[in-house]
Amino acid sequence: MAQLYADVAEEGVTATEPPVDVQAYAELFAPNTDDSVVAFADDQLIGGTHTEVSKHGFGKVGVVVHRDWRGRGVGAALLEETISQARERGLSKLCSECFAGSAEPIALYHKVGFVDEGLRVKQYRRAGGELKDSVMMGLVL
Repeated sequence: MAQLYADVAEEGVTATEPPVDVQAYAELFAPNTDDSVVAFADDQLIGGTHTEVSKHGFGKVGVVVHRDWRGRGVGAALLEETISQARERGLSKLCSECFAGSAEPIALYHKVGFVDEGLRVKQYRRAGGELKDSVMMGLVL
């Protein structure tokens, strides 16, 4: 999952910029496998979600899907399973954040029921100095 995250980060669509420390992300994901949902095609990992569960009863979810598998329902299936598991765990809400200009990820979250909750203006400074806005979204469970 850490390698897939690094591959997607190379596309410039995540807050994390390359180079990604794959080992550090592997160590982050490994002890929290209950907080992740993954999708495989044959033996290839093609997508995943990871939810950071807050002590306050909500989870912050991120989703990555391999470039070749986008637009084929993988992301929606991953998020639907993530939502189901969050409900089973008794979370009250899921939230996420995307760059304001990222139409496809925002549409994916909307497709499964997330709603826009706000805009963070010039929230993320990119390595080149550019400041990017982000859209905050949430789904009350």
